[in-house]
Amino acid sequence: MTLSLGNGLAALREQIDAPVAAFFSSCVHCGLCAEACLFYTETGDPHYAPIRKLEPLRRLWSREFTLFGRIGAALGLSRPLTEADLAEWEVLVYDSCTLCGRCSLACPVGNDLTAMIRKLREGMTAAGYAPEGLKKAAVRALTGISPVGVGEHSVRKLVEAQAAACGIPIEMDKEGADWLVTISSIEFIAFPEVLGALAKLFKAAGATWTIASDAYEATNIGVQIGSRDVAGTLVQRIVDAAHRLKVKGVVTPECGHAYQALRWEGPNLIGAAYDVEVIHIIDLLDRWRAAGKLKTSGKDTSRLTYHDPCQISRRGGLEPQARRLMAMVAADFVETADAGPWNWCCGGGGGLSANHRAKDLRLTVFGPKKRQLEAVKPEGLVTACSNCRNILEEALQHYDMDLPVLGLVEMLAEYLDEEPS
Repeated sequence: MTLSLGNGLAALREQIDAPVAAFFSSCVHCGLCAEACLFYTETGDPHYAPIRKLEPLRRLWSREFTLFGRIGAALGLSRPLTEADLAEWEVLVYDSCTLCGRCSLACPVGNDLTAMIRKLREGMTAAGYAPEGLKKAAVRALTGISPVGVGEHSVRKLVEAQAAACGIPIEMDKEGADWLVTISSIEFIAFPEVLGALAKLFKAAGATWTIASDAYEATNIGVQIGSRDVAGTLVQRIVDAAHRLKVKGVVTPECGHAYQALRWEGPNLIGAAYDVEVIHIIDLLDRWRAAGKLKTSGKDTSRLTYHDPCQISRRGGLEPQARRLMAMVAADFVETADAGPWNWCCGGGGGLSANHRAKDLRLTVFGPKKRQLEAVKPEGLVTACSNCRNILEEALQHYDMDLPVLGLVEMLAEYLDEEPS
């Protein structure tokens, strides 16, 4: 990854293509994107309106790529965009957007504002204007494997511990397994029990799986910081491991941006079609459910609700799969307002969880989620994204809300009927 001052404007120019021109030409300035953004609704600050965050890109497009803009520039009627502008805008672009996609869903003319923010971040990153936490995480991911420094030795120790705890072998680098399973660093650090849960579920389904010692990390920091080069390198690493181990498919874990990067963007990032299947763990479990390979016994009787992770439900389409799985383990399930595609973000996606300077703002914009939960008064909150889970736990503690946050994969394993009749 190249981070050098002075490259920002050139990188932004490279991002201006037909979709960008169509976006700015068709925007009707209705303000609906602002009403869909939790940063605007919770602060009332117009700077947090999604379209406002795109102002540097709009100015560059207008001044250099439109007829009237060029005439105005020639007459000295507009000021050129500078690297200083990018430096000023960097905090807004990275601290007040989780790439959740709710604004894109709200746009009446179909403009994908999330994709536009990604394009703007490309220029920011090329010029070195990105949060220190994200830049360091990107370097760690490229020079090692994990963006937070979880090394192979630690992974092996965690795998051994979870295999011993669940009584099921978990093999690393097993050639010819059905599935290569990737894990996010947050799961390794905060929720290692998911490894034991996966072992139980794969055994019940009669499927073999493995973890690659050189490609165990699913988190794609390139998507979050805004670098196609970094994102492509991290995707290629997993694809290469899948080829080396001769697996049939790759499973992404309970991690939103990992799913987006590997499942939906991966072929474009590496410039080649996949020859193995890529599937999210929730989608795979639902497939096994439909095939009768997963049987559960008993259900949680507490009042439970589900938090839809943005990249998995809204932008990934796995809303119904999660609810079918919830029906297997939840006796008293209640939906929140705006559940499903319109669900409110936890506030920590898009790299904000690694952007420490944005913590106070992140807690402020937890308001919509807090109100969702207060309205239905659940006794437990289930989700399918480890980053969401981590952020939700932090925010709930901050607001003194005594509400356990559960992982869907672990819940299914807990109620798994290991000896179905």
